[in-house]
Amino acid sequence: MIDYDILIQGNNLAYGDGSLGISSVVLLSTEAGPLLFDTGHYGNRVALLRGLKRHGLEPAHVPRVFLSHLHWDHSLNLDLFSAAEIIVSRQELDYLREPHPDDIHLPWGIEGQLARHRVRVIDRATDLAGDVQAFPAPGHTPGLYALAFDHDAHGRVILAGDAIKYPKEVMTGTPDLVFDTVEHGRETIADILDRADRIVPGHFVEMRR
Repeated sequence: MIDYDILIQGNNLAYGDGSLGISSVVLLSTEAGPLLFDTGHYGNRVALLRGLKRHGLEPAHVPRVFLSHLHWDHSLNLDLFSAAEIIVSRQELDYLREPHPDDIHLPWGIEGQLARHRVRVIDRATDLAGDVQAFPAPGHTPGLYALAFDHDAHGRVILAGDAIKYPKEVMTGTPDLVFDTVEHGRETIADILDRADRIVPGHFVEMRR
């Protein structure tokens, strides 16, 4: 049985020309042990540690961290998980080296931080732990991946990350803040909506069919 807990609730609050950058961070409980989906950033570091503590966990107890993509609001607490295997897509690593010229959201030093960890690189739909599947979800970035799994009570759950950030993208079928292509983003949104009973967006509360 796979269970999950949203340790940090995503939020799209913004101010002036900036954003609080509160992305959803989710802890999965699997037969193979805990799996963390994204890490958030320094501003929600305390919330992440408290969320893990609710489950009797310290960062050292988390064996695997899945990074949906490498933007600052999803990856900056990576340093807490020095003992974990870090899972990220090859497409996102390639994008990190040659990003979109308008993408100012890739944090300085993230490549060096990854080099300090054991990194598992995936480049296609991949089973990570039992019935948890990582799959490509491009649009926001070319290498963004999401997670899908079946839950006994909730049906098919998809942790979408920024493939679906908030309800507007569901209602319009079109992504905002695109560093890949709008068409890829539309295809990803349609695919997730077709498959999911519940969606955990990157920057909003969980959505139910």
